[in-house]
Amino acid sequence: MKLNKANRQSQILAELNVSPTLRIADLAGRLAVSTETIRRDLDELTRQGKLNRTYGGAVRSLGTEPSVTERHALLVAERERIARASMELLAEASVIMIGSGSTTVHVARRLAVERTNITVITHSFGVATVLALNPTISTLIAPGTYHGSEGATVGVQTIGFLNDFFADAAVLGASGLTEEGPTDALIEAGAVYGAMLARSARTVVVADHSKFDKVFPARWAGWREIDALVSDAAPSGRLKAAVERHRVALAVG
Repeated sequence: MKLNKANRQSQILAELNVSPTLRIADLAGRLAVSTETIRRDLDELTRQGKLNRTYGGAVRSLGTEPSVTERHALLVAERERIARASMELLAEASVIMIGSGSTTVHVARRLAVERTNITVITHSFGVATVLALNPTISTLIAPGTYHGSEGATVGVQTIGFLNDFFADAAVLGASGLTEEGPTDALIEAGAVYGAMLARSARTVVVADHSKFDKVFPARWAGWREIDALVSDAAPSGRLKAAVERHRVALAVG
């Protein structure tokens, strides 16, 4: 069954998140449409600023990533392993701040299964929803401007709310990880993550291997400010060297 245009373009963006480049011929075969249809899709997505056309294909635009809904369908097994691996690092935490994102929702779901009588402060509706499965967990949702594609609140009201609290740990995702630190596609979300980091005794970054060596506009922390990185694979090269240089604990699920 052929996908309609909206679903087809969503699939193109989802595939671009896990592959740095896409070829028109490959996409046409995978989606069972003509190469001309794919060209029109890529041209339209380029006009929308969601990707950049190349000769014979496309690459994702700097500073963009799929919506949180799209990301929920990607690398599910890897993110579940990351969530399990993060539990040991959070075992002693009774007050936890959790940022938005698909991986952090997996962590929240695992907390709902394994922990009782903790308090979670979040700006993510997805995180709050899965925590509701456990009635012993007290969840505080930060107010602010709702960002639809991220499923979370952002802005000065969100940051002001967070500044009234202190947590044992912050669990934060990232759009990309570079040798300089975690980065995010959404500048407003990056500001919220920075506020959570500042109000927490420890900060745990949860991010799968597809984020390695990807750079986005908002660098919300340096590795010297991060206590632990939880991923489904170990980084290599300059990213690995930076993590080791700043003595960031690495857990691989």
